[in-house]
Formats: sequence, structure tokens, C-alpha cells
Amino acid sequence: MKPTFALLTALLLAPLAAFAADAPAGKPYIYKESAGKPRQMEIYFPPNHDPAKAKVPGMILFHGGGWEGGSLVQFRIACAYFASRGLVCATAEYQMLSKADIAKLPAVQARKRVCVTDAKSAIRWFKQHAGELGIDPQRIITGGGSAGGHISALATMNPGLNDPADPKGIDTSVVAYLWFNPAFANGGDDEHDPEIDVLRHLKADLPPAITFFGDKDGWKPGWDIVHAKWMSLGTRTIDLQIAPGQTHSFFNNGPWQTVTLIAADRFLIKQGLLTGEPTKTMPETGEKLVPVQP
Repeated sequence: MKPTFALLTALLLAPLAAFAADAPAGKPYIYKESAGKPRQMEIYFPPNHDPAKAKVPGMILFHGGGWEGGSLVQFRIACAYFASRGLVCATAEYQMLSKADIAKLPAVQARKRVCVTDAKSAIRWFKQHAGELGIDPQRIITGGGSAGGHISALATMNPGLNDPADPKGIDTSVVAYLWFNPAFANGGDDEHDPEIDVLRHLKADLPPAITFFGDKDGWKPGWDIVHAKWMSLGTRTIDLQIAPGQTHSFFNNGPWQTVTLIAADRFLIKQGLLTGEPTKTMPETGEKLVPVQP
């Protein structure tokens, strides 16, 4: 049975406290205002990074939380790690509707729309400020966990849901994805609102993507449907990695966090977006991902 939104949120948020104390906050920036509130991203820079001289790839990750919760805490460790490896990394928050706001929406309009709109704004802001951040706007990586994975996909694949206040002429295209059990639903809001249904926006020429799932994740069936559609289109750019015996949000802490970060690192090396070798070491407890052959 697919988890309810409330259960998803609980599953996703519970592990965050375990590593929050070990996760340094990045430098805060306000990338926009939506619904009268400032929206923040935290940015992490490589050691001795000089924006005037360096133009490195950038990464922007979106937290999960069932499209109604979560925080920047989730990807602080990942951002700090990839910054140490040479990327400028950001993690961005986004608007989430209250239950009262959701009740006012037309039946055909999903609450997830506002999340996607803000994610698109965040990516555009990141590119717009490439000069002062020292990043190459043509080499942007995105992704996220659970709902954040869904949001990052729609922000880059759906041509609609744009904020009219966003700078004109800056697109949301990216060169790679890091998806940590992305919540691509089978039915529900997604089925009734084409704007936030990933299945309606798939194209064969997907940039390289690495995707992590536990084989006992209740959201994996939704992913499987989307993955099968990509395969039917001829897409062969998805590196799917399975964590045996693991459920939703397994990547958030413990040895699996290290395992997934190392796998993501090696994926980015393969894409020419990082160099050298991962600086983390595999856990002695033996956890390993199982690649799924296309």
C-alpha cells in the first residue's frame, strides 16, 4: 500500500534530528518572496573558492517532507561534502500550502504546484547569480529526496508553472540529476493535475540521472511506472541503485548516507562534473547498493 502523505512526512522527518547537529549551515541567501514570505537557500562553497577565477559546476538540492514539511537540514551534509569535492552546492526551501490554503484550491489544481514554481525560481536565481557564486550556469546539477525529487523533476521538465517575476531568458535546464527515492505518485494529485504529473512530461533525452531506492519503499511502484515509461522512450541515461531491505528515506543517515554519497560522487566523476576519487570511505558494516541493469 502506498504511504499516506502524513506517514511519508513522519518517515522523512524522523531521521533528520539524528544528524542535524553534525550538519553545518551554509551561507544563507534569499532567492525570492512567495506568498509574502522570503524563500531561502543555503550555499556551500569549495575551500579557497574564488568566484572571480573559478567557474565550477553548481548543485541545487530540494528537501522532502510530503510537499508540506521538511527543511534545509536534510541535505546539509550532502552539500558540505560535495562542496569539499569542488562544487558550489545549494539546498533550497520552497512554498508549501497550509491545509486551509489547500481547501480553497480548485479540484483540478494540486497543492504541489507552488512547490514546483519556487523550485524553478531557485534554479533560475542560482544561474542568474553564477558570476558572483563562481559557477558555470551551463553545468548545473539538481535533485532531491522524496517530494524534493519530484519537485526537481517537474521544475526542469515542465515548461509551465513559471513565476512571472522570474528573470526572462534564464531556463531551468540541468546537466544531471541526483534523485533520492523521488516520490513519483501513481494516482492521487498527480493523476488529476497534468502540471505536476511527471508521466506527462517525460522525454527520451533525459540528462544523466542516478536514482536511489530501498527495495521495500512504498513509493517505489510509482517510480517503477515512470522508469518503465522512460525505458519505452529509449532513455538509457538512468543509473538505478537499489538498497536491499531498506524503506523510504533510508539515505538520510547512518551508513546508507555514506554509501549513497559515494555512489553519487562516482556518478558525477563519470559525467565529468567532479575529478579525483571520493573522500568518504565505504562503511565497514558492508552495506552496498545493487545496480539495476537497463
